Amino acid sequence: MKKVAIVTDTTACIPQAKVARYGIELVPVLLICENKSYRDGIDISASRFYNLLRQSQSPITTASSSPEYYLDSFGKASEQAESVLCLTEPSRFSAMFESATIAREMAQTSLPGVAIEVVDATTAAAGLGLVVLEAARTAAEGRDLNEVVATTRSVMSRVNLFATLDTLHYLAKSGRVPQAAALVNSLLKIKPVFTLNHSDAHTVALPRSSLSATKHMLKCMERNIADTQQPLHAAVMHADVPDKALALRNLIASRFHCAEIFITEFTPVMGVHTGPGLLGVAFYTNK
Repeated sequence: MKKVAIVTDTTACIPQAKVARYGIELVPVLLICENKSYRDGIDISASRFYNLLRQSQSPITTASSSPEYYLDSFGKASEQAESVLCLTEPSRFSAMFESATIAREMAQTSLPGVAIEVVDATTAAAGLGLVVLEAARTAAEGRDLNEVVATTRSVMSRVNLFATLDTLHYLAKSGRVPQAAALVNSLLKIKPVFTLNHSDAHTVALPRSSLSATKHMLKCMERNIADTQQPLHAAVMHADVPDKALALRNLIASRFHCAEIFITEFTPVMGVHTGPGLLGVAFYTNK
């Protein structure tokens, strides 16, 4: 039996092959469309979701997973390890951390003797996925809970995330930006680049083409990597634009010394607000 098992949710954008390889327990987030609920990654795939988002006439919403979902995952994780580390997306974005914390309290009765640590991450989407994967690798080495948590916090402090949107239409539809901003975006064909680095998401550039947006993200990577020969861990994420993701992945691989690089689909839970066409990268170096 391992010392530590890892639990996270489907917002972490981890490819299924890596989930299986490290025995990561995934808590599904709920997507609600036309009064029907879908469990992200179970009842609906990311590609099918983005097709549904394009076609739906009514708003699609999300719901944080209940404590019971987390408690169930804690129970499954406890069958393979002595202790459990649960990583959630930032609490400022959702109630996932709160649900996991409640589940940990419930587990004191249903899972006595199992140490459970819940960490409120400082990054999200593929950024969270990179943190979870490093935690899982550390756990696979036989490290104890304190050591895995320490590694987790170290990686979180180094992760950067940049992404570009194809349109502001869905943000306007969700009420996250004014309709006027979406109109300007449409008229000027702006492809905003934003970051999510240990704070709320904010815009860093307003290029007018997808190509310019990609170039800007690469420049942002170069500014945040002091030594391009340092081993780089990178996750390229996309919302139903696999060809663009592959092109970005190849550009990154040609410019940096990649110890790990993979393509993953952007979480539908956030894709509800950003819409199809998002392209981004999360990354960190060993130093």
